Amino acid sequence: MRRIAIALLAFLATSALHAGESSPKEKGYKTPAQAQAAWQKEADEGRWGGPASQFGEGGVIVRLKDIAAIQGVRENQLVGYGLVVGLNSTGDSLRNAPFTEQSMRAMLDNLGISPPAGASRSKNIAAVIVTANLPPFAGRGSRIDITVSSLGDATSLSGGTLVMTPLAGADGQVYAAAQGNLIVSGFTASGNAATLTQGVPTSGRIPNGALVEKEVSGNFGQEGELLVELRQPDFTTVVRITDTINAFAKRRYNQPVAKERDAKSIRLRKPKDMTAARFLAEIEGLPVPTDEVARVVVDERTGTVVIGEKVRISRVAISHGTLSVKVTETPTIIQPEPFSDGVTAVEPNTNIQVQQTSKIGVLGGTDLESLVKGLNQIGVKPQGIIAILQGIKTAGALHAELVVQ
Repeated sequence: MRRIAIALLAFLATSALHAGESSPKEKGYKTPAQAQAAWQKEADEGRWGGPASQFGEGGVIVRLKDIAAIQGVRENQLVGYGLVVGLNSTGDSLRNAPFTEQSMRAMLDNLGISPPAGASRSKNIAAVIVTANLPPFAGRGSRIDITVSSLGDATSLSGGTLVMTPLAGADGQVYAAAQGNLIVSGFTASGNAATLTQGVPTSGRIPNGALVEKEVSGNFGQEGELLVELRQPDFTTVVRITDTINAFAKRRYNQPVAKERDAKSIRLRKPKDMTAARFLAEIEGLPVPTDEVARVVVDERTGTVVIGEKVRISRVAISHGTLSVKVTETPTIIQPEPFSDGVTAVEPNTNIQVQQTSKIGVLGGTDLESLVKGLNQIGVKPQGIIAILQGIKTAGALHAELVVQ
């Protein structure tokens, strides 16, 4: 696959030089494998020699499906309100969660039972919110996973069963119905003097717990054009993807089919007498070179630092110091003289020691490895690295976007 991608890049770089030449291989191919084999053969013969790309060296070579999606082909969020029953005295207290009692009475009324208000004080029931994601092209009868979360003051949903709950979309229409036994990973154990909680016992999942009752209407494949959207907008990547698709399409369909629209989207024109599903299946596996923005992401809460491969730093000298303050309390007990009217007293005695260390280093790297090696030589902790990177950015020596979370 990598050799095919190199041949594709070489083809893009020199296609303008051979635009006026005729080739005996200028014909349609029945399968993508035949077109790729033709590229490989011509690359081995040296026909498509030249630089790697007219846009410079590319980054990681990935499949088109891994970095882009089709506009309109997406998930839809569903939500519903329901009851979980069968809890072992870990459910809602009906006095503190009156909506749970109202829901229980409404459910029993639908089953033909009309209990009086306040007749039940058991804690084996809990009000919950049910959420799910409806995947694209999910038909009636398909099953989807659901997440169940407590709404009241229940302490655990372990061992509970979700009663049939309708799940509605943003338009208010019901698209699925959920029901089943919960799987809860967290637990709580308590005694007279201690309580241990691990995980989140008030939230759980039900794999395949919802049944799709209504399909989401769409117009996929009904129009002659499709829109491909990149997950990370980038002009260079969009142009490279467009040229790669057109290089393949000229061999496969005898015509270009892609046109870049902006930094995020590419417009595709579906060939005649071909379904949209088959057309996308043939191009979504094409290897394309990506390009990324130089970016440094730091999280001051956790001390996490992520440095991209394209990050560059001009040569700078850094002095990073640490300040340690040690406070020691050594109180002295003073006793009064014998047979005197004095009392025992405590004389405070405080000792403060200050220690300051400083290290100086020179940073400057043309690649990520040199940058990381220079930071490690200074010997600072992640919090110190964050401060150093912010200082380098302020000095104008960090040639990348600094994102602080």
